[in-house]
Amino acid sequence: MSENRLSKETSPYLLQHKDNPVHWWAWGPEALAEAKRTNKPILLSVGYAACHWCHVMAHESFEDEATAAVMNELFVNIKVDREERPDIDAIYMGALHALGEQGGWPLTMFLDQEARPVWGGTYFPKQHRFGRPAFVDVLQRVSAVFREEPEKVAENANALTAALQNPDQATTAPMIDDRLLKDLTTRMVPAVDAVHGGLQGAPKFPQWSIFWLLWRGGIRYDHAPAREAVVRTLDNICQGGIYDHLGGGFARYSVDELWLVPHFEKMLYDNALLIDLMTEVYRETGSPLYRARVAETVEWLEREMIAEGGGFAASLDADSEGEEGKFYVWSLDDVLRILGGEDGRYFAQVYDVTADGNFEGHNILNRLNRLALRSDEEEARLRKLRATLMAERDKRVRPGWDDKVLADWNGLMIAALARASVVFERPEWLELAKRAFDFVVTRMTENGRLKHAYRAGRAKAPATASDYANMIWGALRLNEATNEQRYFDQAAAWVEVLDKHYWVEGKGGYATSADDTRDVIARLRPGTDDATPNANTIMLANLVALATLSGETRYVERAAQLLAAFAGEVGRNIVAHTGLLASTFDLLKPQQVVLAGQHLEGGAELMKVIRSISLPGALQYALNDTANGATLPGLRDKNAVNRRAAAYVCIGPQCSPSLTEPSDLAKALKEQRSL
Repeated sequence: MSENRLSKETSPYLLQHKDNPVHWWAWGPEALAEAKRTNKPILLSVGYAACHWCHVMAHESFEDEATAAVMNELFVNIKVDREERPDIDAIYMGALHALGEQGGWPLTMFLDQEARPVWGGTYFPKQHRFGRPAFVDVLQRVSAVFREEPEKVAENANALTAALQNPDQATTAPMIDDRLLKDLTTRMVPAVDAVHGGLQGAPKFPQWSIFWLLWRGGIRYDHAPAREAVVRTLDNICQGGIYDHLGGGFARYSVDELWLVPHFEKMLYDNALLIDLMTEVYRETGSPLYRARVAETVEWLEREMIAEGGGFAASLDADSEGEEGKFYVWSLDDVLRILGGEDGRYFAQVYDVTADGNFEGHNILNRLNRLALRSDEEEARLRKLRATLMAERDKRVRPGWDDKVLADWNGLMIAALARASVVFERPEWLELAKRAFDFVVTRMTENGRLKHAYRAGRAKAPATASDYANMIWGALRLNEATNEQRYFDQAAAWVEVLDKHYWVEGKGGYATSADDTRDVIARLRPGTDDATPNANTIMLANLVALATLSGETRYVERAAQLLAAFAGEVGRNIVAHTGLLASTFDLLKPQQVVLAGQHLEGGAELMKVIRSISLPGALQYALNDTANGATLPGLRDKNAVNRRAAAYVCIGPQCSPSLTEPSDLAKALKEQRSL
């Protein structure tokens, strides 16, 4: 019997559609079997809870009885939360790209009864506008093609499926070495907006992989313009409207080139990656702006983004009361009324609040008119004023909260918090990371295998390679921060699962889906990054770290195989592989610094040096005593000297003599990172 089945799901996005008159199915064998039983094509709609245009299409079409009737008559309708099934989303987004279309969400794809893609698009309006046909017209035309031109349908399905399963391979592969990486670092700098940072033009995304490579290249090759491009970008992001100046946390992207007007949704992954990048750049610059933004963002995380049990929630919606950004914007009258005349005018001047507004008659708080922080006294005053406005904002209708816990995004945040807790000396942040890690291990694991998503007491969806890669990264960072062996052991165990079920024999590299994930038509093997780094990017660095710590050559051999698997693709499109190339620094020169006896005489001074010098990609351990130094082969024989703390600076297995003077350690670290 036809019905809407989404009320049985746990995904907040799917539950948003449970009352639609559309007879939605969730992705799964039952839905695919229904398409075969009825001989109807499949309409696949992919989105996510914080997606503004997904909400627009839902209100216009999926909540409309007449449109739903056409959908129900002509198609088996399947709704997918892209965050819950990123593997499914990646396949059909790849098909859309193969059609020459620009991607985005909502993703609307038409599939044959074997779930093979035939044609698609993104948002279709209810009525013809924006140069797009009306959605019902699209439905009727596509249905007619399926019905009247089966040969054309089969031809498209065969071609798109082949494109997914056998992407073009470059015929030649470059030598990926320091020469290539240095040249790429230099050539990428002009692509960065010289005034506002970020890649030139609009919209602007944080683009972690690009700026991580620029920072790593700027440090390794002592290339000041690359470092300055990253600093300029972070300064503008931190002071722009993309940052929530009252509540903390960063929105997903800016629609303009100034970082002023955000797409207001807040995603866990963006904030994790920005925390990590700001933490590393802070070590070199000592920027009080980054220190403040990291702390405020973690405060937001702890206040608003911890799901039941301690895992981190996925996102906050862009919309409230059906209007994008309504929760976040202000009028000048409101600011003056709440703060009073003198304080209100002062706040308005600092945060660009005017009578006319800077966004559709409203004001997005920002400090782009002056990027540097003000005096301590002024910042203290502004902090009190922000708290007053925050209390008032808390009375508003809040944006929707997607509280599902995703293993891959949690891994990114765990890694970021573990490192930030050390650099900023905030042990309470480490506890947040440990609690989230334990949540994933205990509640999102079945028979030694991770699940991708958790909500409402249920772990579901098969894990992707990124779930393992990012959680391994988090485990290794926790091992560094705590010296607890269990984190290293868990990382090693997860690598075994990856190698058994995700490694693509013959081609090399890790596939997105496991070899026993049965409901995908293709196992993609990406080397390029999207908004988040792909699994192969993260695993390249992870494998080098595991090799350095364990002394086992199988890890570094696998890392070399991984890089070789994508060398041809790098040759074809080098800029699309910046994340992978940034991790290549670790393979070329694996760096490690170990402080033995951190609580002994001189330990605090040596640790201060380590915190104050950017060492991107380096393993960094602070051991309490000699016993801790023996837990892993890569840490052995690194001991305190005559009850005085000592540091050891290493490239691969080759380490310096013990260093007990801060000046000697600083010199060695700066020399090491440029070798």
